[in-house]
Amino acid sequence: MNRIPHPKIGLGHWPTPLEPMLRINEMHKGPELWVKREDCSGLAFGGNKTRKLEYLLADAQLKGATTLLTAGGVQSNHARQTAAAAARVGLGCELFLEQVEAVVEPDYNHSGNLLVDHLLGARVHQLPYGQDLDAAMDLRAKTLTDSGQVPYIVPVGGSNAVGAMGYVHCGLELAEQLQAKKLSFDAIVLATGSAGTQAGLLAGLALAGVDIPVLGITVSRSSIEQCDKVLTLLHEVQSLLKQPNLHEDHVICFDQYYGAAYGEPTAAMIEAVRLAASLEGLLLDPVYTGKAFAGLLDLVRHGYFGTSERILFLHTGGSPALFAYSQCLGEN
Repeated sequence: MNRIPHPKIGLGHWPTPLEPMLRINEMHKGPELWVKREDCSGLAFGGNKTRKLEYLLADAQLKGATTLLTAGGVQSNHARQTAAAAARVGLGCELFLEQVEAVVEPDYNHSGNLLVDHLLGARVHQLPYGQDLDAAMDLRAKTLTDSGQVPYIVPVGGSNAVGAMGYVHCGLELAEQLQAKKLSFDAIVLATGSAGTQAGLLAGLALAGVDIPVLGITVSRSSIEQCDKVLTLLHEVQSLLKQPNLHEDHVICFDQYYGAAYGEPTAAMIEAVRLAASLEGLLLDPVYTGKAFAGLLDLVRHGYFGTSERILFLHTGGSPALFAYSQCLGEN
């Protein structure tokens, strides 16, 4: 996998497992569903951001960084993994976490990822809904610089062209797994938010010469907005890789599954989380993978995929957030 012209450090456990969903497949008698377990990446409950942080932290170290700054919602999986990566390599870490207006869960503001952030030693700045997180980080970065430190701002979700190289690596890794297992997939389904996972995976598959549609289930915005975001980042990544650009018809997103707002529970998400747990022992999260899996199940039920097709679900992690949603996910 030396086709990625950017340095990285080792933070995760690779390759992540590729597994069939045997009991769910028995239940729906439709396309054969598999899962790639990015939740098994090994860094503080795992998740997809570990791949991105391997490249971002290498860049930070090259620039002499002493402190990482990043931002997200209160229950940000990305913030948790950034704090863990900083702890692993001995950097300071400050998190700028925005309140999520639509969520009224009683455990939301002290459990789940937020609890883990504190255990990992991060300095947490909790900000009200609607505050400009980039401006807050820029101001703090100036203060740190003035005090002699070297701050490094990690973008929200780790999703710039450098971070997305982590999912270029994933695309190459998946291509090797398919060859070794003599497997093929007709589509890949994943949660798409900050765009780096979908964009990087598309670029990585193209680099490996593998043509599999990648379907993004949006978690916060319309399919038109999300497709534009993914395509813009995809072309930045492919420019760094010196690849020909994929066209807009390669970027597919569905926006009907995230509900009224980012992070707000939906009945379909609750059903999907409970189904994956009770039939597969697979823990999804309420914000990303739960809604993405709900979308996949709905597409299956409505005949989007052929019954003889094989579909891969990319499990991007996030299980600590379950504890922040204990009320809606409690007893049936």
